[in-house]
Amino acid sequence: MHKLGRSHRDKLQQFIAITGSSEKAALQALKASDWHLERAFDFFYSQPQLRTFTDSRHLEELYNRYKDPYVDMIMADGITLLCNDIQVDHQDIVMLVISWHMKAATMCEFSEKEFIDGLQSLGVDSLEKFREKIPYMRSELKDEQKFCEIYNFAFGWAKEKGQKSLALDTAIGMWQLLFSEKQWPLVDHWCQFLQARHNKAISRDTWAQLLEFAKTVGPNLSDYDSEGAWPYLIDEFVEYLNENGIIQK
Repeated sequence: MHKLGRSHRDKLQQFIAITGSSEKAALQALKASDWHLERAFDFFYSQPQLRTFTDSRHLEELYNRYKDPYVDMIMADGITLLCNDIQVDHQDIVMLVISWHMKAATMCEFSEKEFIDGLQSLGVDSLEKFREKIPYMRSELKDEQKFCEIYNFAFGWAKEKGQKSLALDTAIGMWQLLFSEKQWPLVDHWCQFLQARHNKAISRDTWAQLLEFAKTVGPNLSDYDSEGAWPYLIDEFVEYLNENGIIQK
């Protein structure tokens, strides 16, 4: 718990006991109301995003349902069971969004803290609530800022532990998944170019810059500045498109 005086600590505990809120939501409401309990209740109930009630016992039960029998983690088998329970294919992009909410360090793994903190932030403590939240998580991909955050998160999440770069096959799979949502017309050409000309792992800089390229340079490359500070790989991609007559000016 945060370092608070006795009076504030008592109010925090009282607020949580009455509302069933998370500590974070309770602190936000109390601070916004200058630690006046009645005003904090009014603030809390007027802010739908704060009312994410979760029962810690139910969260523990969910974690234990999926936890690996030999390691204190949710591993691939547990995630497969979770996908079955929430009626989502394991290759569905919404699993990436779920992992982003959980701040998962690695693909196909959730620590207890990642899983429980992620569900608390979503206001989920049952499979029914989890299933109900899926459409909301899909909608987050339509939000440009959130899509950018999910895209950048995906690099660290998908790469092998201990590696600085992302294996090419994995990167191509992630780009095809992500740009099926963002609908970048050149994604297939980009992937073909990498397989034909690059055939190496992808750096974080190239990963990040490609999204910027897709957002700012139109599919006919009329916005492309050859003097811009693009990574060499993107400059080579533009040459490849022009050499192969792919771009119709």
